[in-house]
Amino acid sequence: MRASSPFLCFLFFLVFSHGAFAQLFGFGGQSAWQSPRSFAGPRGCRFDRLDALNPTQRLRFEAGTVEYYDVHNEMLQCAGVSARRTIIEPRGLFLPQYNNAPSLLYIIQGRGIKGITFPGCPETFQSFQPESEQILTGTAESQSQRIRDEHQKVHRFKQGDIVALPAGVTYWCYNDGDVPLVAIQVFDVSNTANQLEPRQRSFFLAGRHLSGQQTYETGPESYETGPQAYEIEQQAYGAGRQAYEAGVRPIGMAPLHGNNIFNGFDTPLLAEALGVNSELARQLQAQNDPRGEIVFVPGGLRMLRPLRSQEIQQQEFEESMQAQEQFGESWQGPYNVTANGLDENFCTMKIRTNIDRPSRADYYNQRVGRIARVDSQKLPILNLVQMSATRVVLQRNAVITPHWCMNCHCGMYVTQGQGRVQVVNHQGRAVFDGTVRQGQFLLIPQNFAVLKRADPLQGFHWVTFNTNQNAMVSQIAGKLSTFKGMPLQVLMHSYRLSIEQARRLKFSRRNEYTLFTPRSPRTTLLDQ
Repeated sequence: MRASSPFLCFLFFLVFSHGAFAQLFGFGGQSAWQSPRSFAGPRGCRFDRLDALNPTQRLRFEAGTVEYYDVHNEMLQCAGVSARRTIIEPRGLFLPQYNNAPSLLYIIQGRGIKGITFPGCPETFQSFQPESEQILTGTAESQSQRIRDEHQKVHRFKQGDIVALPAGVTYWCYNDGDVPLVAIQVFDVSNTANQLEPRQRSFFLAGRHLSGQQTYETGPESYETGPQAYEIEQQAYGAGRQAYEAGVRPIGMAPLHGNNIFNGFDTPLLAEALGVNSELARQLQAQNDPRGEIVFVPGGLRMLRPLRSQEIQQQEFEESMQAQEQFGESWQGPYNVTANGLDENFCTMKIRTNIDRPSRADYYNQRVGRIARVDSQKLPILNLVQMSATRVVLQRNAVITPHWCMNCHCGMYVTQGQGRVQVVNHQGRAVFDGTVRQGQFLLIPQNFAVLKRADPLQGFHWVTFNTNQNAMVSQIAGKLSTFKGMPLQVLMHSYRLSIEQARRLKFSRRNEYTLFTPRSPRTTLLDQ
């Protein structure tokens, strides 16, 4: 037994060191250092000039609007990402669809219900017909005949939530709140899950969509929040709905000539496959449905789900547990994500988490702001989607340390306020130097250095969508930074500094991490 003790200790060391090395270097799973993406654009992509983008295409429907950021923008094509903003009126239903690329959805305003149908998962939500109705209708007593409806789980979401949507999975959305629901959605079209051409495609299971969009230029006032903005939206949606009911297409509405997937099937064959008559099959094809992708539900959407108070309690419990848990990041097959050694399949995994609450911040400073990150360790489904997100709130005049993203492109969407942003390429040339405002989208390429400062009056709030499930950032100054990790002698000879200058450069922000307090305009590099 004594002779075997060293051998047992050696085996014990191998088991635990294997887990540590697997997480660091990706043995047994996808490493953060490895890219899940194919090369996005042509070899001529150089990212020589970046622009803060406004939506350039708008589709108006019966109960909402979808706005697309320039799908022909060279930089977005090079990075292999696309973005759209969706606004859904109260009691508006975003009809079922699926996409060719994975995406992340951030809820800017409002609340609602989302359904995601995973193939092969059971319908765990069931409602049954009351016994009194069975007696009146003369139905049988078997449980299968007493089922009124059954469906997969529905998910409640609210402002500040990040929702993960894998490629090819059907989803729908309903606004059960009192204000317009506003969301920004970013697609990673160069993800290996997309085997089609590198652009976003939506496949509709219901309704008809518009493929001839109206093109327009928007300013920073294109979307606003608050009571006045809500009243304007209500007037616009009310007028649009009256026009639909009267059979008149609103001004600027493009012709309806896109159809759902059922429209392409032969009607008798479709009816036979679904076990319905030809009339119902033609109804599915929606050839005479002018409502578009977002429709109004007059009496509200009724479905089986827990009481809202119970759902909120469950969400709060899950979020509190999530804050205490540390998930592994290994990836196993198309239907399983490993977390703490336990397989979690599509049917039970979480698809959302909130990154807007100050209590959920990874870094918080009352004077400067906060940062909240969500990656595959916090939300394991991101191992499948292969994207992650970061929420940043900068107080007035605050500065975020110069940094670069090591393993991904970053799409930055401004949710509130504005700020000055500088992006520098490998030649030391600024490819972007300007103000990014609320509602604008800015792409920051991999390894390009970026520096940001909040507006002195409004502050600067944004959410970043990363094309890696575990985005890695290298910071230049402050705690845990590049400068802090270098010897003084290296800094001295690199920049021809005295020892005192090198100390000042290395330690001036030594007690600050990522977000820096504002300094005097005389000493800041971003002085206007």
